[in-house]
Amino acid sequence: MEEKRKEQETPVTMPMLALRGLVLFPNMVLHFEVGREKSMSALNQAMKNDQKIFLVAQKDVKVEDPGEKDLFRVGVVAKIRQILKAQGSTLRVLVEGDYRAKMLRLNDAGNYLEATVENYPLKTPRYPRTALCDALMRTVKDMFEEYCYLTPKMPREMIVNALSSEDPVYLGEYITANIPLNVEEKQRILEESVIVKRLETLAGILENENNILSLEKDIYDKVKDQIDQNQRDYFLREQMRVISEELGETDNPIEEADEYMAKIDKLALPEESDQKLRQEVERLSRVPGNSQEAAVIRTYLDTCIELPWNTATKEKADVARAKKILDADHYGLAKVKERILELVAVRKLAPDIKGQIICLVGPPGVGKTSVAKSIARALGRNYTRISLGGVRDESDIRGHRKTYVGSMPGRIINALKLAGSKNPLILLDEIDKLGNDFRGDPSSALLEVLDSEQNSAFRDHYIEIPFDLSDVLFVTTANNLDAIPDPLRDRMEVIELSSYTRGEKFQIAKKYLTPKQAKRHGLSARTFKLTDDAIYALTDFYTREAGVRTLERTVASLCRKAAKQIVAGEHKKVTISGKNITEYLGPHKFRPEMVEPKNEIGLVNGLAWTSVGGEMLQIEVAILDGSGKVELTGQLGDVMKESAHAAISYIRSRAASLHIEPDFYKTKDIHIHIPEGAIPKDGPSAGVTMCTAVVSALSGAPVRYDVAMTGEITLRGRVLPIGGLKEKTMAAYRAGIKTVVIPKENEPDLAEIDPVVASHIQFVPADQIDTVLKTALISAYESRCVPPELATAPRVKAGEISAPQEAITQ
Repeated sequence: MEEKRKEQETPVTMPMLALRGLVLFPNMVLHFEVGREKSMSALNQAMKNDQKIFLVAQKDVKVEDPGEKDLFRVGVVAKIRQILKAQGSTLRVLVEGDYRAKMLRLNDAGNYLEATVENYPLKTPRYPRTALCDALMRTVKDMFEEYCYLTPKMPREMIVNALSSEDPVYLGEYITANIPLNVEEKQRILEESVIVKRLETLAGILENENNILSLEKDIYDKVKDQIDQNQRDYFLREQMRVISEELGETDNPIEEADEYMAKIDKLALPEESDQKLRQEVERLSRVPGNSQEAAVIRTYLDTCIELPWNTATKEKADVARAKKILDADHYGLAKVKERILELVAVRKLAPDIKGQIICLVGPPGVGKTSVAKSIARALGRNYTRISLGGVRDESDIRGHRKTYVGSMPGRIINALKLAGSKNPLILLDEIDKLGNDFRGDPSSALLEVLDSEQNSAFRDHYIEIPFDLSDVLFVTTANNLDAIPDPLRDRMEVIELSSYTRGEKFQIAKKYLTPKQAKRHGLSARTFKLTDDAIYALTDFYTREAGVRTLERTVASLCRKAAKQIVAGEHKKVTISGKNITEYLGPHKFRPEMVEPKNEIGLVNGLAWTSVGGEMLQIEVAILDGSGKVELTGQLGDVMKESAHAAISYIRSRAASLHIEPDFYKTKDIHIHIPEGAIPKDGPSAGVTMCTAVVSALSGAPVRYDVAMTGEITLRGRVLPIGGLKEKTMAAYRAGIKTVVIPKENEPDLAEIDPVVASHIQFVPADQIDTVLKTALISAYESRCVPPELATAPRVKAGEISAPQEAITQ
C-alpha cells in the first residue's frame, strides 16, 4: 500500500492512449474498442509492464494522429483488466480507473505514445461534510431523479446506486460517467478538484439537460397528437370515399389515369419520356387520391403535360420587315441593327441553324431589353424574360428534385411553359449579376443551357426527362462583360451598346419617349407640347447618364404636372420650353459637362470607364516644399497608386531632359488628388494622365484645357493599351474636348468610335510619353523638353487608320 502511494506521488512515465468521445473516471469500469496502431501498441506495452496505462480524452474526435495540443491535460491512470480481439483488426478492452492524473509531457516512443504523469488528487476540505455539500447532494439527486423520469430507459440499478450514495465524490463521478453528456462537460467535471464546485457544475449540467428533455417531450406529445389526428382524418376520409363510390358521387381513379394516358398519347413523346410519364400515372392510380403523394404526382404530370413539347411558332425571317420593326422601336444603334438583320437573313437561308446566342453588353438604360423584345417581334417568336440578378442557387436554373411537397421546375422550363412554344426567344437578363454559394454555381448550370451541342437533351431536376432547347433563341444582357465567367462568355456572341450622344438622346426623347409618356398620361398633341430646347435642357441640366431611363422618368414627371394643370382648369394646353422648364422641375441639377477654357498648371483631363459609361476624370497635382513625400488622395485603388509611383519614378529618371530639378524628390512634396473624394476610383489607364500632371506641376508648363488622355505608363516611358475607348471618347465629346491622346496600340479601335464623336475629336496615337507631353503641354515644354524628332505629334481622325490595322479590326 505504501509503495502504491509513493508511486502515485512521484511522476511516472507510462504508455498513453487517447480516447475519442469517452471520459474515464477513477474506480469506474469502461469497455471500448481500439483500432489505431499506436493505441494497440500502447496496450501491448502496458501489458508487458504493470498493465497500467494513462487514458485521456482528445479534443477533436476527427484527429487520427493526436499530438499534445490535441489532448486534454487531465486523465485517469487505469488498470487493464481484459483485452479481446474483435472483428477485423480492432481490440475490445476492459479497463478500471485507478486514480486521477495530470499529464506533464507527451513523448513519442516510436510506434506508441508515452506520457509522463503525476497524481492529481482532489482537494480535501477541512470539514468533509458541510451543510452546503449536503444541500448540493440533495439538489443533484433531485435533478437526477427528474432526468431519469424524462429518460425512461435508464437502468433501475443505476438509479438506486446513485440515490443511495452518501459519498459526494462517488455521486458526482458515478452520475457523470453514466449519463450521455458531451466530452467537454465530462472533462470539465473530471478536471474540477473542489468537491463542492464539482457538484455545482453537475447540477447546472443536469438542469440544462432536464430543460432540453422537457422540450423534447412536449414536442413529441404534440407530434403524436397530430399523427393521431391525421390517422383519424384519414380513416374518416376513406369511409367517405367508399360511401361516395357506392353512391356514384366521385371520380374513379381509373378514369383519372385514363385521362392522363390520353394526354400523354397526344404529346407523341420519345420513348424514354413517354415511359417515364406512364410510370408516374400508374403510381398515381395505386396511391390514395387524397394523400400528399398523389398531389405531388398530379402536379408533376400537369407540369410535364403543359410543356410545349411539339408546339412551335412559325418564324418570319423577313429582312425588310425586321428592319422596319427595329427602326420603329429604336433610334440609332446602327451596328446592333445590322447584326440582327444578319441573323434574320441567315435564318432565311438556313432555318435549321443552331447555337446562335447573342449577348448585349452596355450601360444601364441603353435599350438592351427592348432590343431583345424587338428581335422576338421581328422573328415572330414568343418572348419571355428570366431575371438572373442575384440568383445564387443552381436549382433556380435546373429545378428542385421532386422529393418533397413544394418542389418546382427551374426557370428555363418555367419560361418555356409561359412562352407556350418550344422555339421562343428567352431573354436571360443581367447575366453578369449571377452569384454562387454553398447551394451551387448557377453560371455552371447555364453552360449546358447555352451550349448547342448539349442543350438538345436538357434535363431539369424536376421533370427528369430530356427537353430539346436547341430551337430556343437565347439573348443575354450584361452591364460588365468582365463579370461573366470565361466559359460562359465563350458560348456567346457579344454585341456592345455604347452610351447615347446628346443628339441621340434628343431624337429618342422627341420621337419615342415624349409620345409614349404623353399617351400613357392621357395627353395628346393638342394638350401637351415639349419643345426642342426643353428636351435639350432635360439632357443637359436634369439628367446625366449613359442611357435614357432617368430622361424618360423626367419626361413622365413633366406629363404628370401638365395633366394636373389641365385637370385643375389652369391651362387647356401646356407648352414646356427651355425658358419655363425650371417652373416644373426646379433649378438645374447638373452643370454642363464642359471643361473650363483655361490652361492651368498641374491640372490634366483624364478619361475613365465605368459600368454606366465613360466619364471625365480631372487629375490635380500640387508641389509643396518638403522632404519628398508623395500624397495620394481621392480614394484611389491599389492600381492607381502604383501608376502614380511609376510615373514619378519615370520623371526622376528623365528629370534632366525635362528641365526639372534633379533633387525634386528630396526637396518637394507631391500631392496628387483626383476629385471627387467620396467616390472610390481604380484602374490601369490613368498612368499617362498622372505623369503629365506631375511634369506640368514640376516644370511650370501649363496643360491645354481641350486635351484629354488615357493610357498606362511604364518605367521606360512606354504607353500601354487600355480598354473602354468607345465610352471614354463619348465622355470627352460631351465635355467639349477637341484632342484625345490614346495609346498607339489602340489605334485600330478607332474604327468602332461613334461617327458623331469621330467628326468632332482629333486623336493622337502615342507609343511614348514624350508624344503625350508634346501634345498636352504648352510651348514652354515644346521649346525645351521634347527632342526635335518629336516636335510634331501625329494626329488622326477615327477613319484614318492604315489598311493593315483596319484588316485586324475587321
